Amino acid sequence: MADTTASFSPSCVERLKSYVNTPKGFTLAAEILVSFIIIICYASSWCGGFTTVPISEMTFSTIFFIIFMMDLDKQFLGVNWVWTDMFRAVVGAVLYIITSLVNLIGGSKDGACMAGAVLGLFAGLIFAYDTYTIYLQIQSTRQHPAAPTDGKV
Repeated sequence: MADTTASFSPSCVERLKSYVNTPKGFTLAAEILVSFIIIICYASSWCGGFTTVPISEMTFSTIFFIIFMMDLDKQFLGVNWVWTDMFRAVVGAVLYIITSLVNLIGGSKDGACMAGAVLGLFAGLIFAYDTYTIYLQIQSTRQHPAAPTDGKV
């Protein structure tokens, strides 16, 4: 006989709306959106070879957005998701800042490439902020209780 009591499971759209309202969800959504805009800027300019960084970072941010939104990080315990996300954010910040500085200092050929470079610096800051928030999360979970000081040495 089938179970007639249905357990409430939120739909994917409801999970998306609620996750974007969290600080981590908002940061990941901003990373995805800015990376997409940078892809458009670089693809429409003469320096289209720089699209590799925003494409890969947008892909990784989207994957982590879906994993955290669907709570898959709590189901697959073989991966340390916090440290993996930290690695993703550090690599994204470093790559965005390096490629943007190369474009800005090297004197880009057109306006779309310059816009992509400026937005790349902004994306580097977003990824650096994400790195900092993950670092704070790691530090809060590693807090050890203070040793008792009852006067005995």
